[in-house]
Amino acid sequence: MAKIMAKKKILVTGGAGYIGSHACVELTQAGYEMVVVDNLSNSKTQSLVRVEQITGKPVTFYQADIRDKAALTDIFVKEAIDTVIHFAGLKAVGESCAKPQLYYHNNVYGTLVLTEVMAAAGVKQLVFSSSATVYGESTCPQYSEDFPLGPINPYGRSKTMIEDILRDLSRADAINQVQTPWKIALLRYFNPIGAHASGLIGEDPNGIPNNLMPYIAQVAVGKLKQVSVFGNDYPTPDGTGIRDYIHVVDLVKGHIKAIEILDSDAFAAGACKPYNLGTGRGYSVLEMIQAFERVTGRTVNYQIVGRRAGDLAECFANPDLAFKELGWKAEKNLDDMVADTWNWQSNNPQGYE
Repeated sequence: MAKIMAKKKILVTGGAGYIGSHACVELTQAGYEMVVVDNLSNSKTQSLVRVEQITGKPVTFYQADIRDKAALTDIFVKEAIDTVIHFAGLKAVGESCAKPQLYYHNNVYGTLVLTEVMAAAGVKQLVFSSSATVYGESTCPQYSEDFPLGPINPYGRSKTMIEDILRDLSRADAINQVQTPWKIALLRYFNPIGAHASGLIGEDPNGIPNNLMPYIAQVAVGKLKQVSVFGNDYPTPDGTGIRDYIHVVDLVKGHIKAIEILDSDAFAAGACKPYNLGTGRGYSVLEMIQAFERVTGRTVNYQIVGRRAGDLAECFANPDLAFKELGWKAEKNLDDMVADTWNWQSNNPQGYE
């Protein structure tokens, strides 16, 4: 794969959030210039202060919503953006079932506005934060990129709609023989957990966490009383749902690999390609609780409750394509993920507050 000759300026949407802040650290340490845009709906500017503390370099930050076309246009006028990493979006499965319009408006419409502004500015390299929720039920729980898409909740459908939009943009450029066509990498995340080894940045959701690991960590630190385990009657060994958990630092390193390939001849102009980012191994909810107790020595109280709408029984990645084409693979194990989560949570019991 061709090497990048000069580091470029990356716009990171949602860059103050959990994954975005870790991406900012890795991008800066890899030598990229960075511009962050975030509406702070589920993030805090303190994360960027911590990013500066870790890297020793200032962060250029704009507080704006990606649905605000005028604000986005102004950023592209002021900053010489080369590539966009698009993290900004709502991401809770349960909330999406309760508030589908919110998810379609924020995630889908927001991406439409972003791509319109990018095209007008002549910036057509995009790394999109997609999700394993674009896949549907399958007799094979290990998902490859060529599996049919069939999301079962509005969050997953919003990601699928965005993928369709981005594929259509790429096709349209090919049909119209545009001189500078889109180059888009669709990164389908499995379940990011963990935190930066410094313990300075980590996952700090507003209110009650929607994801398992921050919930476990908040119970362990005494902030919440117990973990609600949604269903123990799935067709899995212990009856609880199985997911592929990936360390957030491994995940964001996948984005750097994606930027490198977009900037090389190895990625065809006009292409829009999906890549799974996962470890290739699944763990059940109860296995995650047990691993947390083993690594930290803390007791995690939990209660079995009814299934949650929109959840699959089992889902884990086939990450072979990312290894083959991006040269990427997850390096951190479950103990690393748990230890780094606890290091963050125990040192920041109230998050960034």
